[in-house]
Amino acid sequence: MHRANVEKLVPVAANWPEDLNGDMPGKESSLPRSGTQHSLNQLQFSDLYVCLAGDGTAHFRRTSANVQGADIDSDVPAEFSDSVEKLTAYLREKFRSDEMGITFEGIRLRASKATTAGGQTWVALRRINSNPPSIDKLGFATPLVPHLHNLGERDGLILLCGATGNGKTTTSCSLLADFLETYGGVAFTIEDPVEYILEGRRGKHGFCYQIEIDEEAQWAEMLKRSLRWHPRYIFVGEIRTPEAANQLLRAATSGHLVITTMHAGSIEEALEGLLQLAEQAIGDRAPLLLAAGLTAIVHQTLTPLGLNATFFITEPKNPGTPMRAIIRDKRIGQCRTFCDQQQALLMKTGKIFRDVGQN
Repeated sequence: MHRANVEKLVPVAANWPEDLNGDMPGKESSLPRSGTQHSLNQLQFSDLYVCLAGDGTAHFRRTSANVQGADIDSDVPAEFSDSVEKLTAYLREKFRSDEMGITFEGIRLRASKATTAGGQTWVALRRINSNPPSIDKLGFATPLVPHLHNLGERDGLILLCGATGNGKTTTSCSLLADFLETYGGVAFTIEDPVEYILEGRRGKHGFCYQIEIDEEAQWAEMLKRSLRWHPRYIFVGEIRTPEAANQLLRAATSGHLVITTMHAGSIEEALEGLLQLAEQAIGDRAPLLLAAGLTAIVHQTLTPLGLNATFFITEPKNPGTPMRAIIRDKRIGQCRTFCDQQQALLMKTGKIFRDVGQN
């Protein structure tokens, strides 16, 4: 992984250790000591909260196996106090921005920092796997999986949308890994922070470069620079600026397959949000580029019963489809009809496009 710089790409191995086990300086932990200490990789947590400034006690969250969807939050047991001390000291020393990714005691963690109204500084750490799951393990309807897999043969834009914490990045990275391992080619990712480890050789003929950025203005700059690497695939962790939206649509309409995510409550909100950003940079050309470049859009929500997804996949090499027309005309509110029709066709026939001549 690399951290982006306007002038050069700088390795960030010093900031992202493969494993952190050594003693680190810092104030003493508020956790009581226990005779036998354990590594944090033995603690079954989904989220871990540690206090960097103040007298807060580290606690963790996990989902109860007995009560579906119920959250259980508890203080970290005393036998993990040494590990929490090391982790806290490392974060206190290295945390320079609001978010970062680390690997600690063999666990991949996404960290987010905030200062409370009471003056305490806390870091919330979400546990993630180093490698993304295969696309057939994401929870999508079984008939949809091969169609998602086949997207790797196309160019254009794949837009993954949903609320925070609903698996957009996981789906994006799973798709990218699948495409590289199946179809080969070079991938270039732009993320803040990098979550899943994709860098290096993927399969026999795929290779991935991961770039981490830490400034808002770098999204568009790195998108422009990524094209000089001649990537088959580009993954942009999130669309945040008008110029980034512009560069993303240009890449999606010039032979690349671009995967990106957006916070949105529905497919309609995601398309409207992307258009609003892009129009600030390129005006009336935005709906034309989005209509031409859209390959697939997926809105996903994680529920106690599993993944709930709404999707639409555009027909390749057919610029005259109704879905592309309503995007060009900015009649985004009508797109749900086409999503529902395609989902019904998939569930009935396993296909996403009607045969020629079929009503």
